Amino acid sequence: MDHTKRILFLFLDGVGIGKKNQRDNPFLTGNMPVYQSLLGGEMPTLHDAYRNRVEMTFKPINATLGVSGLPQSGTGQAALLTGVNTAKVIGKHFGPHLYSTLKAIVSEQNIFRLLQTNNKKALYANAFPRQFFDYLQSPRYRTTAIVHAWLSTGNKLNDHDSLRASLSLSADITNERWHKLGYPDISAITPQEAGMRLVNLTDYYDFVFFEYYFTDHAGHSRSVGEAIEVLQRLDGLIEGILKKIDSESVLFLMTSDHGNIEDISTKSHTRNPVPFLAVGKHHKRFAKNITRITDVAPAIINMLI
Repeated sequence: MDHTKRILFLFLDGVGIGKKNQRDNPFLTGNMPVYQSLLGGEMPTLHDAYRNRVEMTFKPINATLGVSGLPQSGTGQAALLTGVNTAKVIGKHFGPHLYSTLKAIVSEQNIFRLLQTNNKKALYANAFPRQFFDYLQSPRYRTTAIVHAWLSTGNKLNDHDSLRASLSLSADITNERWHKLGYPDISAITPQEAGMRLVNLTDYYDFVFFEYYFTDHAGHSRSVGEAIEVLQRLDGLIEGILKKIDSESVLFLMTSDHGNIEDISTKSHTRNPVPFLAVGKHHKRFAKNITRITDVAPAIINMLI
């Protein structure tokens, strides 16, 4: 059986599948023509969430993991990265940072390490400014699951030099925040250019992982305008990915850790299912047995190794 050679993973923080309610669900009021077209012309909602087309699979997957309470980023991201039901391990959802007793599990079983052990090249594509590196060294530093997983492999985080050289991507997609952070030489790019850059990086890596956390921020803000802006930027990123990607050899995946932005009637997270999208030659085979966020990492390992 032939296998997909590379995977591009777009991780969205705080994105669930919401109700068919335009007042509270910005997916239904924002302008996301590329995403909407990819999904067949109509945005998925809780009662109409499955999409199966020739080029892609879209389905809702469970982020609650059989644990009461609202899902959180610390346990949700750890579960996505390891395939371990980390919320059940500690008996609760926890976040936004990584629960201390989960650090060993994430260090030993994260997808970056498993790929590295099997001689596959992985990239955590986000770039960080010097302020974040200062924070890493400060007493108040509290690690996130993704950063902890990446650093546990011995790899370094991308900095402004890699961003300037187009070898990484800004968390805001367009680089617009870097001027305020003290980097006037970092030029802004379009979301479409950012998407194409991510695809270019798959020429050098078997697995490229990019984290977009502004979706969660917008959900907590309860601002319709901010939510729509963040989702429109995401749509442009997806447009660039789809324009550049070779679907014969690269599988494009997108999912989240918990719901939030899909329901701006509440400031908190939701227990809604999260979207799972697979685009590429083997999308049906990959998506077939994925029903919750803990299924994603094992499926990636199985496909790449």
